[in-house]
Amino acid sequence: MGEAGVLMIYLSHFEFPDREKEYDFTMGQKHTCYDTVYPFLVLSAHQLRMLDFEEVTILYGGNGSGKTTALNVIAEKLGIERDTLYNRSNFFGDYTKMCSYETIGKIPKDSRIITSDDVFDFMLNLRSINEGIDRKREELFEEYQEAKYSRFQMHSLDDYEQLKKVNAARRNTQSKFIRNNLQDNVREHSNGESAFLYFADKIKENGLYLLDEPENSLSPEKQQELLRFLEDSVRFFHCQFVIATHSPFLLSMRGAKVYDLDEEVVDVKRWTELGNVRAYYNFFKKYESEFR
Repeated sequence: MGEAGVLMIYLSHFEFPDREKEYDFTMGQKHTCYDTVYPFLVLSAHQLRMLDFEEVTILYGGNGSGKTTALNVIAEKLGIERDTLYNRSNFFGDYTKMCSYETIGKIPKDSRIITSDDVFDFMLNLRSINEGIDRKREELFEEYQEAKYSRFQMHSLDDYEQLKKVNAARRNTQSKFIRNNLQDNVREHSNGESAFLYFADKIKENGLYLLDEPENSLSPEKQQELLRFLEDSVRFFHCQFVIATHSPFLLSMRGAKVYDLDEEVVDVKRWTELGNVRAYYNFFKKYESEFR
């Protein structure tokens, strides 16, 4: 366990190509009107040239603001681990070659990007496993009844496996027969619990983690639980986070540096100044008396 108060920065800053370089490149490419030059001309639309990182850096913005693009570009350039594929064009490699970054020491080997697709796939796999086990249990119920009350007689060695099953059914209760032939169910959680478990499993000590909208699938209570987990991971386990989010709970993360990608020119703001947070504040302020 790390020592409280000893904070770590692995990635110190990341530089994206400016709009002039992007135009020079894209104008020199032969492509049809149906082709996309993504991720060119996305981040430069808001004049995002460089990100300077703290222990926690948050990229805030609505859909289309480029926050997910920025995370994918950083992950690609650093070559850190990821679980699922992501939206990329034929020009993605050309774009990342034009990017640069500086680190303090080496990027830890356990570093990774975690996206909402990763979490969603994990929840689907967990549900599929449980459904498969439930189907097998029903089949074993039927096998038990058939074996226990059958008039089976062994005629050759080919019947030996069936003989063992019949004897097992006659010796055991139905529940014990099922337990002996079926693994215990993977503990099935709600979507929010499963999503939280995914983060808890993937985030280790001493790592750089890029999180893309981690609030997806999490209730407000679970978002606050994740907030505490991330803050503890920074404080005690030497983790650095770059988070793309518009969750008010995660935006309030202690010591976070917040970039507002919704601004015409990307700017650093206090979390309480952000449009999304102010909208929540004004709404609840309007109905404050109803909470008394």
